[in-house]
Amino acid sequence: MLTAEKNRLGTVRGSVRQDIEAHLEWLEKRLEELEAQLQQAIRQSPLWLERVNLLRSAPGVGEVTSSTLLVNLPELGSLSHKQISSLVGVAPLNHDSGKHRGKQVIWGGRAQVRAVLYMATLVASRSNPVIKAFYERLCQKGKPKKVALTACMHKLLIILNAMVKSATPWQPNLVEQA
Repeated sequence: MLTAEKNRLGTVRGSVRQDIEAHLEWLEKRLEELEAQLQQAIRQSPLWLERVNLLRSAPGVGEVTSSTLLVNLPELGSLSHKQISSLVGVAPLNHDSGKHRGKQVIWGGRAQVRAVLYMATLVASRSNPVIKAFYERLCQKGKPKKVALTACMHKLLIILNAMVKSATPWQPNLVEQA
C-alpha cells in the first residue's frame, strides 16, 4: 500500500497531494507499530525466539528475513527440501508442453517469501562463504548471474530448512560437506 500511495503521489497536486502525504505518514507509523509488535511477540515466544536465532545464525539472514520466514513460512523445518522449494517457488520446474521441451524455470509459490529470500541471498552471495563459493562456481561455468543467484536462493532455503528441522545453528563445515 505504501508503494501504491507513493506512486500516486507523483501524479497529483493540491489538496489531494496533502491527503496522500498524510496517508503515507499514517501508513509508515502503523508499519513501525506492527513491526514492533511482531518483534515483541517473537521475544515472548521461546519457540519463535529459538527459531529466529537459528535462522539468524546463517550469514546473510537478518531480522527481516528471519521474521518473514517465521510468519509467512511456518512449514519451514517440517517439509522435505523438494516440498519447501516448491512451496516458496524456487524449485526448477520443466517448462514443457507436448513435444516442446523448454528450459527449467521457477514460478508460483509465496512471492513475499521469495522476494525476501532474494535479498538475503544477494547479501549471502557476498558474506556467506558457502553461498559465495557456490555462486562464483556457477558464474565461472557460464551461468547468467540471475540464474546463479536463483540457484543460490534454492540452496540457502534448503540449508535453512535443514537447520530448523535439526535445530542446529549455522555450521559451514557441515554445509560444505553436503
